[in-house]
Amino acid sequence: MKSTDQSKPWYREPWPWILMAGPALAIVGCGITIYLAVSNFGDQEIRDGGVKRGLVVTKPQIEVEPRH
Repeated sequence: MKSTDQSKPWYREPWPWILMAGPALAIVGCGITIYLAVSNFGDQEIRDGGVKRGLVVTKPQIEVEPRH
């Protein structure tokens, strides 16, 4: 009897590609999301009295006199 049970290389099988498709799509979606966030909202001004110092945005505290 001849043995015809030869395995194909991994890249010729469909299962590795199916299993890699999910993480690959997540990476592409993440890249698109980062691009859209930077291109559309990267240069918006800060409202409500916020102050930007480097990458930190702070809102100055208003001092209120205590009531008697």
